[in-house]
Amino acid sequence: MANADHSVHGGAAAGTAGGGLGRARAVLWLVAAVLAVRQAAAVLRQPPGERLTDLETWIGDDGVLHVTGSLYDTGQFTGTPFAGLVLKPLARSAEESLGIVWTLGTLLLVVALGLVAARALPGQVSRRTRLLAAPVAVSLLMLSLPVRNSFSLGQTSIIPVLLVLLGTLAVRSERGSGLLVGIGAALQPAVLLFAPLLWLTGRRKAAVTSAGTFAAGTVLTWAVMPGDSWAYWVHHVAGAGLGARADSLANQSLHGALLRFGLEGPLEVGLVLVLAAAVVFLGLRRAARYAQDGQLLLAVALTGCVAVAVSPTAWQHQLLWVLLALVGRVGTRAGDRLVWPAVVILVMTLPGKMMLPNMKALVPLRDNVPLIAALAAACAVPFLARTSPYFDKPVPTEYARPVPSRWGRVPLVPFWKRLLSRPNLLLELLAIRVGYSAYSHIRLVATGGRETAEEHARQIHSIERALGIDIEHWVNHAVANTKWAESFFNFYYTSFHFVIPLTILGVLYARRPADYRWARSSLGFATVLALVGFWFYPLAPPRLMPDLGFIDTVHGPQDLTNPDYGALTALTNQYAAMPSLHFGWSLWCGVVVVVLAPKLWMRLLGLLHPLFTICAIVATANHWVLDALGGATVVGAGFGLTYLLAGRRQLLPRPAGGPGEAPAGVPAEVPAGVPVGVPAPAKRGGPFPEGEDDGPATTGTASTGPARPGPTVPAGREAPDGDGVRQGAGDRA
Repeated sequence: MANADHSVHGGAAAGTAGGGLGRARAVLWLVAAVLAVRQAAAVLRQPPGERLTDLETWIGDDGVLHVTGSLYDTGQFTGTPFAGLVLKPLARSAEESLGIVWTLGTLLLVVALGLVAARALPGQVSRRTRLLAAPVAVSLLMLSLPVRNSFSLGQTSIIPVLLVLLGTLAVRSERGSGLLVGIGAALQPAVLLFAPLLWLTGRRKAAVTSAGTFAAGTVLTWAVMPGDSWAYWVHHVAGAGLGARADSLANQSLHGALLRFGLEGPLEVGLVLVLAAAVVFLGLRRAARYAQDGQLLLAVALTGCVAVAVSPTAWQHQLLWVLLALVGRVGTRAGDRLVWPAVVILVMTLPGKMMLPNMKALVPLRDNVPLIAALAAACAVPFLARTSPYFDKPVPTEYARPVPSRWGRVPLVPFWKRLLSRPNLLLELLAIRVGYSAYSHIRLVATGGRETAEEHARQIHSIERALGIDIEHWVNHAVANTKWAESFFNFYYTSFHFVIPLTILGVLYARRPADYRWARSSLGFATVLALVGFWFYPLAPPRLMPDLGFIDTVHGPQDLTNPDYGALTALTNQYAAMPSLHFGWSLWCGVVVVVLAPKLWMRLLGLLHPLFTICAIVATANHWVLDALGGATVVGAGFGLTYLLAGRRQLLPRPAGGPGEAPAGVPAEVPAGVPVGVPAPAKRGGPFPEGEDDGPATTGTASTGPARPGPTVPAGREAPDGDGVRQGAGDRA
């Protein structure tokens, strides 16, 4: 939210800017309202016995309102005794309204939380940021896993967060601030860590008041409910033994992580105490420093992250503090400012399995993603101080000028600019992984049953017979009867589908950043278009067509009389055959290599991959020939969309006179005095050598070494051939 400030540029007309800002604000509030209604509807449309399940611990037969013994006899209630005492009126309203009032009240709490957070943004943010931050904050809260979990379960975890934000950010009086924080701590004991923060930031009266309020509430509850207080504070060690198992994935605290690693007993307890002390020391010291720097919201978020890490149990609905940490600014370059907010949003809105693959070595990381994010925010992430020269003015991003297109309306999106710098690796890996997870999920749930898929397969087979290209049966049996060919094509089909595209992307990322962006965007568009085919045209591959006699050389015989044949049915959509991304991705690899590789033998080698792939998909009976044509179509459309949105792939550097400006009398493409026709020397050592696309240091405007004699462009003269820069060997169209 705070980082949006840097995208505001001066010079726009006040009236136009104001009108555009009003429309943008209205649209964002509409989005927030839609998300809120959707969240409320998702809860209320559930039957009364299946919604707000944690709220049943308050209003059920054994809940707070009706229990005759201890609140903790049933093992369902996990709040503090103080919470059980003071929230009974809210529970009564929830009982009488069957959860409707409770759900609407939770909506109001989330909106209030977003408004308070938006008003506390650090730094001298612009009016635009002030107005747009509130709906963005509410929308992010509605999308976050903690808020969604609180809605579905009927939890009260939003109340302590809101009390702390009001007490530290909104209320000016010391006594009122401490009172609110103390009440929040009485509801959720880990919130008591905000008392040291208040003390360290000079608000000592508020710190004392918060500790006193917590103590008074706890003592009062102990006097009224001694049995429950003993059960919570002593028997269950401040609630550590309540609720789900402490070693479950839902417990994102240091205690839960160590239990999942297999540590138990005194060793685990001692290690938890040592680590918790270190986290508290580092986290509170950093929080106090940022609070004194004027970033109070960030300080509050970091303290909350400390509370998440050191609590005996930190359930999903208690992790809102991590989301608030996205207000910190990280990175000196404008291009890096979105990395930390993007990481936080992904962690707080998606399950860990969508961000990391299911590999044994990554399981400990995947299972503890929210905890790692909280620890990183509290102890490690280098947030910028307001005194940093880059806080309000980061290093601007360098963009390249696209080569003029044959059509005046290309690119269609004027603000789609091409960056010369290398994209952030962490964000890129997350984007690729999350994108592939979404692709796999959509592909798995694509509509269409077996009958429809087989009918479409008969259509494809008939068309191929009419065209005389129905070669699948002959090729499949010929390969199946030749053992070395069967082994080769089975291996090729199962081994190179992901390896080669990822390798090409890796080489381009390291050697040709601008071309990496072009290639990655084309592949992404092609994959999205393929999902449209999977969804609207489910198609059975040859190996799953009964009575046609195909041999499934890769998976072995399938029981085609059983609609749920084979274990693969549960893992992937067996009818996502049109278009063939096996061939489409291989064709993308071939096109990229042919376009970018500097050597003829490299280009010829690149063409072998799509050739072998089309042979493999037909020989193994996994695709029809027309599936390959469909794959080629979406790949071509992917390259076409990239061209329409961003223009031609070849790039020209910005002039030396500054972003968007050329020296007086000199064409924008060539700075004054630069030799024309002298290409930049290509670096050796890789299949895709660096050329003029490879960033500001090698833009191809001129050689960095001694230049050969050549004509220069004096002021006031045009460069020959329009663009005036000869493209390097690696920049063919």
